[in-house]
Amino acid sequence: MLEIVPGLFLDETEIRIDFIRASGPGGQNVNKVSTSVQLRFDIRHSNSLSEEIKERLEKLAGSRVSGDGVLVLEAKRYRTQEQNRADAVNRLMIWVRRALEKPKNRLPTRPGASAKANRLKNKRKHSEIKVARRFTPENLD
Repeated sequence: MLEIVPGLFLDETEIRIDFIRASGPGGQNVNKVSTSVQLRFDIRHSNSLSEEIKERLEKLAGSRVSGDGVLVLEAKRYRTQEQNRADAVNRLMIWVRRALEKPKNRLPTRPGASAKANRLKNKRKHSEIKVARRFTPENLD
């Protein structure tokens, strides 16, 4: 059991971890050792999280969530499986903690009187500049 916050635990059986070969530079060892970690967490079928948290987590994770609701995280920052595994689990815990925070409701506001006055003043000034640029025959005299 992973403790996300006091009172909220994530069952480790809901997390699937696969070790894959990391891409990119790394010498000859990179072709032989599977140090990169791919963590999969099925959000929709999780018994540890409430429906509200599941929805927020799916929305927050965005493209990291597959079509069937599985969050996929890759960790290949370190050179050992243990470090990459810990990194992936930590990142999952961070995502779940973010999903726990309820978003604030935005209260719609209106512009104040001074903002309206400034806007109209700037509009009038811009209009006067354009009027002054116009060609009129009486200006030639």
